Amino acid sequence: MLVARVREFDTEAVAGSAMELFWTRGYEATSVRDLTEHLGIGQGSLYAAFGSKEGLYRAALEHYRTRLAGDALRELDGGTDIREVVRELLLGRVRVAVQAGGRGCLFVNAAAERLPGDAATRRAVSDAFRASQAALTEVLTVAAARGEISRRHDPRTLAEFLVTFLNGLLVSSKVTPDAGAFHAVVEVAVGALD
Repeated sequence: MLVARVREFDTEAVAGSAMELFWTRGYEATSVRDLTEHLGIGQGSLYAAFGSKEGLYRAALEHYRTRLAGDALRELDGGTDIREVVRELLLGRVRVAVQAGGRGCLFVNAAAERLPGDAATRRAVSDAFRASQAALTEVLTVAAARGEISRRHDPRTLAEFLVTFLNGLLVSSKVTPDAGAFHAVVEVAVGALD
C-alpha cells in the first residue's frame, strides 16, 4: 500500500521567503538552486508544491499582494483627511521601497523584468494595479461626494493617475533611495485633488 508523503513545510511561509529572494534578485537572476538553498527544501518538494519556478514566483507575487501591498490599501480606510491619506499612501510606499534596501516594489519590478512576454505575471501585476485603483476610486468617490476634493476630475481617473504616479515614484526610488527626496513631487500629485 502506498502512503502519501505529508508535506513537511508551510507553503505560505515558503512563498514569503521566496518573495524576499525574488524581490532582492529578480526572477531571472534567481535559480532553482538558489531557491532550494534559501528555502531549505529539496527541488522535488519545490516542484511538488508549486509545479515550477514560475509557479513559486506567482505564489510569491500573491504573497506580496496579500501581505505588503494589501497593508497600503487597508490604510486608505483609516484616514479622515483625504489629502493626508493620499500623501501618506504615496510616501509610505516609497519608504517601504527604500527601507527594503532600495528593492522598489515587487510588482513594478516584475512588470519591468517579465513583461510583455509573461502572461501570468501580466495578470498578477494587472490584478494588483486594478485592486489599487478600485480601492482609491472608492475612497475618492466618497471624498468627492462630501465635497472634500474637486469634482473637476472623475474619481476613477484620479485613482488611475495616482497609481500610475506611484509606480513611477517607486521606480524613481530605486534610482534615488531617499524617501525624503520625493516630498515635493508628492505634493504636486496631492494637488491634483484640488
